Amino acid sequence: MSGSFSRKFTARPEHIDANGHVNNAVWVQWMEELATAHWMAQAQPEHADAYVWVVTRHEIDYRGNVTEGAEVQALTEIRDPPTGARFDRHFTFTDAAGKVLVRAKTTWAMIDKASGRLLRVPAEVAAPFLGG
Repeated sequence: MSGSFSRKFTARPEHIDANGHVNNAVWVQWMEELATAHWMAQAQPEHADAYVWVVTRHEIDYRGNVTEGAEVQALTEIRDPPTGARFDRHFTFTDAAGKVLVRAKTTWAMIDKASGRLLRVPAEVAAPFLGG
């Protein structure tokens, strides 16, 4: 298992704003989709059933735009172990030429589905997501 995960996104008509490029809110939606796909691909089934994640903070740098029909490569990485209930997830979106369009760091917190409360991330839940 690895601390990184990637997939491609294509800018569809509904993603385009009045300026003719992907809306900032769409980039955030893509980050959530990518993070969720990473979780579902690498979490143990019993962990996916027991826990959910919420974002507590976004830091986003927009360095470029894409227009309708453009494809971007999205990468998410978990570089460091969790601290308590939280960990940081890093995102990089690049265009077909490899130019970085968006970089972001989001802080996520783990919630126990049964209680609805924050829960310290157990080592066995974090392990599949840490590179090494």
